[in-house]
Amino acid sequence: MNIAESGAVGDAITVHDFSEKILEQTVHFHVIKLNGGFFLWVGSNPVLSNLAVSMESKFDSMPLSTLVLGDPSDTTPNSLAQRLTKRTKKQVYVSYCLPMTDSNLSLLVENRIKKEMEVHPDKF
Repeated sequence: MNIAESGAVGDAITVHDFSEKILEQTVHFHVIKLNGGFFLWVGSNPVLSNLAVSMESKFDSMPLSTLVLGDPSDTTPNSLAQRLTKRTKKQVYVSYCLPMTDSNLSLLVENRIKKEMEVHPDKF
């Protein structure tokens, strides 16, 4: 059996990077598309300080979400993963590594992610 017959080509892991200057800060986005989901890293420095995962539940309309790594008092990665799962119906891993210096920053970051999802839906 070759790769085309097994369907492995459609299940390939892909990487998509983009950046945006938001509130005088350059924010980098790194998306790794997986089979049935994706990993999203958001940050300004190459650090993995937290990791949340979210997935749909057949028992509740709100996706399940948990923090795998990081400070449990920072709910940003959990919340973002949950909203992205609700939007995409996929399992989502999120690492959100930006300082909480401005309350508008996380909203602007999420809007930028949504814009990228509209322009490049095949990357998520």
